[in-house]
Amino acid sequence: MERLSEYRIMWVLVLFDLPTETKKEKKAYTDFRKKLITDGFTMFQFSIYLRHCSSRENSEVHIQRVKNSLPEFGNIGILCITDKQFGQMELYQGKKAKEVSTPYQQLELF
Repeated sequence: MERLSEYRIMWVLVLFDLPTETKKEKKAYTDFRKKLITDGFTMFQFSIYLRHCSSRENSEVHIQRVKNSLPEFGNIGILCITDKQFGQMELYQGKKAKEVSTPYQQLELF
């Protein structure tokens, strides 16, 4: 069995800016967000959701699910990065550096 590697484990980030001026647009926004959450995505910041995936192949499954639920209007970006790249992210709250804490806890079985 191949050991989990910080270069093989992936993070999928979905960044979106959707219109919310009409009832129909608000519903599309809510539906899209709910589908992300149902598929295991967690809010990282407003309109940025992320999901931990055990491999590139697994990330492709979730990316396809996002593509299948794209709303009619708005801007959506999908970014896939390795766990190693995610760990190198620098976060700040104001001018104070903030520790990168993952919303997902990886369990390893021997």
